[in-house]
Amino acid sequence: MASDTVTRNNAPPPRRRHRRPRVSPLTLRILAVNVLALVLLVIGLLYLGRYQDRLIQAEMEALATEARIFASALGEGAVNRILTPPPVLPSDGMNEDVGRERFELEPELARQMIRRLAEATATRTRLYDIDGRMLSDSRVLTGSQGRIEIRELPTPPAGDPLSQAVNSVYNRLIDVVPSREGLPLFREERGKPSPDVERALTGDTGATVWRVESASGDPDLLLTVAVPVQRYREVLGAVLLTRGGAEIDRAIRSVRFDILRVFAVALLVTVGLSIYLAGTIAQPIRKLAQAADRLRTGHGRHTEIPDFTHRGDEIGELSGVLRDMTAALWARMDAIERFAADVAHEIKNPLTSLRSAVETVLRIEDPGRRARLLGIIADDVQRLDRLISDISNASRLDAELSRAEPEPVDIRAMLETLADLQRSVDSDGLGDPTSPSDPERPPHLVIDLPVGERLVVPGLEGRLTQVFQNLIANALSFSPPGGEVRVRARRVGRALEIIVSDHGPGIPDGKEDAIFERFYTERPAGEKFGTHSGLGLSISQQIVSAHNGSIHARNRRLADGRIDGADFRVTLPLL
Repeated sequence: MASDTVTRNNAPPPRRRHRRPRVSPLTLRILAVNVLALVLLVIGLLYLGRYQDRLIQAEMEALATEARIFASALGEGAVNRILTPPPVLPSDGMNEDVGRERFELEPELARQMIRRLAEATATRTRLYDIDGRMLSDSRVLTGSQGRIEIRELPTPPAGDPLSQAVNSVYNRLIDVVPSREGLPLFREERGKPSPDVERALTGDTGATVWRVESASGDPDLLLTVAVPVQRYREVLGAVLLTRGGAEIDRAIRSVRFDILRVFAVALLVTVGLSIYLAGTIAQPIRKLAQAADRLRTGHGRHTEIPDFTHRGDEIGELSGVLRDMTAALWARMDAIERFAADVAHEIKNPLTSLRSAVETVLRIEDPGRRARLLGIIADDVQRLDRLISDISNASRLDAELSRAEPEPVDIRAMLETLADLQRSVDSDGLGDPTSPSDPERPPHLVIDLPVGERLVVPGLEGRLTQVFQNLIANALSFSPPGGEVRVRARRVGRALEIIVSDHGPGIPDGKEDAIFERFYTERPAGEKFGTHSGLGLSISQQIVSAHNGSIHARNRRLADGRIDGADFRVTLPLL
């Protein structure tokens, strides 16, 4: 059963327009890269772990100094001197030894001193006797009305709801960096001194950084330093100074907010510069892409690729390359159109002649005239065959030149091979090639190459051979019998120039460039019509141009102005 659907393998792809995203993905990538680097830097700065450690160390040193001052003052001004009588000896009831002197803290005087000393600081100060009992607390006042204990109330939230929300987020997300979970948790037990006090009662200084759970659930710092109260190295008690980490937190918060302010400014600058950078990159690329898409989906040549070559950067280079590519594509399309028109025109002529001859031969009875018409038909068929073969070769030439990789080509060996081939052809033809007086002697080929020079160019050996075969054959066809075609080569800078010279009638004035056009024919008088298709020089020019070279033709004149033949100059870059 035949299918109703016909599949066309060579059908062009459907035209579809690309949807333009609202936000350029390239802009987002540039923003992400720039902002991410800045965010990582700020996160590293906000950590402030060593800065916090230095602040804690400074606070602990200040607290220890303050505790030592308090302990020295108490050891000098709040101590009672006690003399212990010596024991009585039973021998004679008399003892001449002096009683032992010892010291102890005076509780009431110590309380007054603690209260006075603590008024000048924001530090909670407590005094313990030698047995670990607390004698005084700077937050407990004792008077005629009883005992009053002072407690710090939590700071009420200040500012508008936005500020409160910002502070809450800060406390939850930033205050835990660096984490305080590794610090020991402070638990105060009534009637039992802290580990720092126990250490101070042995004569050493105790200092600890504690973690305290606040009302909001966030860990706070608590700094404690205990120093022994001594009199003549006798430990009489211990002074415990306690200070919260509010000052440290405020210092860290202040530094962090300063960093965040700088970060906000840097972020605005980064975003602005990123958008500017993305605009200088993404927008031109988007315009180039849109122009290319319009060129692909549109009709005619009204669409032009934007010109950004003035930028002097890679985008400008891309713009220039796209413009050159577009111009080359239009030139190629124009060439294809002209080639198609030329092919149709050239094929139409022999077809018209062939049709006329076929129609005529059917109506002619004379055998002689019919034979002549059949000869015309045979010539037209041969001409069509030659023309189609040359057109096929010319149409495949572009594809072959674009796919093949260039290789070193020895021009000296190539030209010498062509000369040997031509000599062998001449020796098999009419006349004696060695006799200058023979009127049937064909034109002979002379190769004039510099001795000892390396004549190597990059290219395709087969196609370059085709070029010089065409030029030599063309020169031989225009040279008179017994004439000379000379091929010379010379180095010109970093290029190789090959000149093919003949002694023919030359090129018609003004046709020096036209002879390289497709299907242009200007043949010698007496040559049979239709022998050449007019594609030889055009193909040669195409091959030389694909090898980054050039080909030109000019007449060579004598002193009296007469034409003495033509020169074809081929210039190729040396390897």
